[in-house]
Amino acid sequence: MALLTRTPAAGPASPASGSTPRARPSARDLRMDILLAIGLFVASVLSVALSTVSQLFTFRDDAGAWPLLLAALTTLPLAARRRFPIAVAVTIAAAYFAGVTLEMIELYVSQVTMFVSFYTIGAWVDDRRRAAWSRGVIIAGMFVWMLATTYLGAVNPGEHTPDTAGAFSPYVAYMLIMWLVNAAYFGGAYYLGDRAYAAARDREALRRRSRELEEEREMSAAQAVTLDRIRIARELHDVVAHHVSAMGVQAGAARTVLARDPDAATGILSSVEQSARSAIDELHLLLDTLRAPGLGDEAASTLRIDGLAALAHETSAAGTPTTFQVVGEPLEVPETVHVSLYRIAQEALTNARRHAGPDVTADMRLRYASDAVELEVSNTGRAPANARPGLGQLGMRERAIASGGSLEFGPRDRGGYLVRVRVPVPGGSAA
Repeated sequence: MALLTRTPAAGPASPASGSTPRARPSARDLRMDILLAIGLFVASVLSVALSTVSQLFTFRDDAGAWPLLLAALTTLPLAARRRFPIAVAVTIAAAYFAGVTLEMIELYVSQVTMFVSFYTIGAWVDDRRRAAWSRGVIIAGMFVWMLATTYLGAVNPGEHTPDTAGAFSPYVAYMLIMWLVNAAYFGGAYYLGDRAYAAARDREALRRRSRELEEEREMSAAQAVTLDRIRIARELHDVVAHHVSAMGVQAGAARTVLARDPDAATGILSSVEQSARSAIDELHLLLDTLRAPGLGDEAASTLRIDGLAALAHETSAAGTPTTFQVVGEPLEVPETVHVSLYRIAQEALTNARRHAGPDVTADMRLRYASDAVELEVSNTGRAPANARPGLGQLGMRERAIASGGSLEFGPRDRGGYLVRVRVPVPGGSAA
């Protein structure tokens, strides 16, 4: 009696029902299921015919066409095994139980279909509790059926049942073999189904992580481009706003005095020429830096706080009287701090010249403390009312933050406007 039933095989712990589901079957997977079902049906029909001819396994005399019908019930449902795995497994198991009990089923291909359907529950059901319960119910039904079959074979031995008496009869040994074979058979299907599901989830998680990494890479590239654009805009603003505004003021002054004092006009135009040359030099430096992205703009820059005195003189020559004072013992500061403080001073003086009125004066002070350097730029002109922060103020704040410092700006109580930036210099030594 070749019975293939399930013993309560102890499979591995099922994943939690709330785990990430595996990817759904593709159209190709579903087509392969249909081909598998048709192929196994053809094999089952051939098995029925060959078993009948060979007499290795005989059906009941009144079996008629039932073996062919049971062959269809145990194979064709596999066409939908990945869409309805539990329903397919229950259908095939019920057909198999009935066919073996009534001796109307072939016992070779049907065992393959039982394995595939049981495996499919573990491999494709996302609700892992439901997968475990459904397989447990099928195993329990098989267990009860095996007990009943073993008992009936013992009390009603047939012509094919070993009946030698003894404490450990051949019949008992035969049934133990059946139990062990079924335990390995369905235990293997249980284990392999769970492993296939876990492997599919791992592959899906890897694909999802790869997509996330690709999105993060694209986002990082976009952010890098945005930061470069901001850096370029900041540098262009600093260069163009300062020099062009200075040239505009100086050109206006030259036009005013040209008729009555040509020598003064010539001196002013010389300053305009010098401002233009300085702007061109700084633009060339900026472009060279952009062509060599491995070098930072601050590292390639020649702007230093040592040039603040010259900046004050240049601003005075442009029509805004400016004083400059250094307080404290100079410290060695990083190159980025040199550039940031120079550009902040340049922007503050440009804003004073453009917005504080015709009679504005400015005062610039560079203070060194034991652990920080502070730059303060103030003017005596009018403070713009309800002024909205522009690109210049945004650039000053970005430079201060990039250097690890802080920036304050706003109207003074006694009139005018104040810009103050403080940058820590840890372990600074005297220059």
